[in-house]
Amino acid sequence: MTTTLALTGSPLWYASRAGGTLALVLLTATVVLGIASGGRVVPRRIGRFEIGLLHRNLSLLTLVFLGMHVVTAVLDPFVRLSWAVSVVPFGASYRPLWLGLGTAALDLLLAVLVTSALRHRLGVRSWKAVHWLAYAAWPLALFHSAGTGTDTRLPLQLWLYAACLATVIAAVWWRLAKAGPGHVAGRLTAAVAATAVPVVLTAFLAAGPLQPGWSQRAALTPVVLIGGGR
Repeated sequence: MTTTLALTGSPLWYASRAGGTLALVLLTATVVLGIASGGRVVPRRIGRFEIGLLHRNLSLLTLVFLGMHVVTAVLDPFVRLSWAVSVVPFGASYRPLWLGLGTAALDLLLAVLVTSALRHRLGVRSWKAVHWLAYAAWPLALFHSAGTGTDTRLPLQLWLYAACLATVIAAVWWRLAKAGPGHVAGRLTAAVAATAVPVVLTAFLAAGPLQPGWSQRAALTPVVLIGGGR
């Protein structure tokens, strides 16, 4: 099924996959820049204004390609998605769990976008609390791409996932190494997440998308997956 679809897919299918892949790469770059430039670890020769501007532009570019990914996926007649699925997680009939993760990531990023526009009214503390959701959106987007993507088994796509994962994990550990004392709970959470995400993703790929029959199993609802039924 994967090979046939890859060879005969419509232009909308190709556009959706390209938009999703570019959005994941840009989101990875945005997250890495946010992690590396946070706190007091920005190199002195680089202005904080330039870092903030680059971070903001990457975020907007991520949303542009994410919008392209969503629109082309909804318009593609193969999957037959409704517009409501793009904002309401886990309501799709096509691979509901894995599409739902992508929808949840989109909702988190939209929340960050809206609160950024209202930053001066919300206050810095409230805005930062919501802004942290962008970091939660990244693993959701990564698992969405791995679980939904029909090209996940391709070596190039696997190398792309590995590069995105390695870059973010390296940024987290670098930030932890540069961080000063204090915020023990936050640093411990970041260390646990940086250790758990690659382990869980590797186990998921080995047991799921890289195994024969994943297309059929991915189409099951979360309830059926948990119950082990068919």
